Amino acid sequence: MNVVNVMPMSHFSPPRLPSEPHISVLAREVTRALDVATDGTYVDVTTGAGGHTRLLLDAGAERVIGLDRDPAALALARQRLARFGSRASLHHAPFSDLPRVLAALGVDRVQGIVADLGLSSMQLDAGERGMSFRTQGPLDMRMDPTCGETALELIGRVDDEDLTEIIGRLGEERRARRVARCIKQEFAAGRLLDTLDLRRAVVRAVGPARVGGIDPATKTFQALRMAVNAELGELDNLLATAGQLLVPGGVLAIISFHSLEDRMVKRAFADRLAWAPTTKKPVTASEEELAQNPRSRSAKLRVARRLPSLGELS
Repeated sequence: MNVVNVMPMSHFSPPRLPSEPHISVLAREVTRALDVATDGTYVDVTTGAGGHTRLLLDAGAERVIGLDRDPAALALARQRLARFGSRASLHHAPFSDLPRVLAALGVDRVQGIVADLGLSSMQLDAGERGMSFRTQGPLDMRMDPTCGETALELIGRVDDEDLTEIIGRLGEERRARRVARCIKQEFAAGRLLDTLDLRRAVVRAVGPARVGGIDPATKTFQALRMAVNAELGELDNLLATAGQLLVPGGVLAIISFHSLEDRMVKRAFADRLAWAPTTKKPVTASEEELAQNPRSRSAKLRVARRLPSLGELS
């Protein structure tokens, strides 16, 4: 298998891999949207456990180049995709490294790119990653544990105003100022040590969950995770560069779970000089998929074909 490690991994020991990998959402819809060609090269910038990558290979893609920031997910993907040999080319890298990965492989353009944004079930269930308030774990939240700033380090670095902005914008938490103040107070007092401490700080600010409502810490955890991993910046980078990496008529398919991400994709695809959306509204999960995988409830798939430039038309 062709594997290029774009980021150093020598000091990272992946945690025990899950026995039940993450279930890829909107799998049939993505495969159909990409209209896989047997001589085509495709990119999955969120390989995870290899779900969408495997589907593209099974559909006949000559080659799929997979990227992921999570070394543990890549380790699992390598196991699951081993039967495809060199047709599966996996790389430890974020979206923003896609042009560099393709250049290193000698690939100029690809026929399709797919991105399944947000958090995987594997990451959410791994307590040592600190992604969830349902289990005790360190305040880490990094998708790539080999580099970058942890959530605790971010909380310690920013001031109250910056933390308020992060929680308000990325978490869409209307009580962001109160939440940020309580978190900073707990941090200053040395009482912010793990995920359960962070949840307690949020509950102190906004009160316990209402019956039938989401947990009060959900939006804050989401906001901190997105900030730690620069998720909106990575998506913006992908949207800005995808057109240059796709052949004319090539397809970009993006699954989002957050309203901010969906708005960014919708706005990018509104450029009718660059993109031709294949549907007027985002594709959502069927009732059958919702019953099998509740995580798919908030998934929205937007798909567009890259239009040729004036130079390519001449």
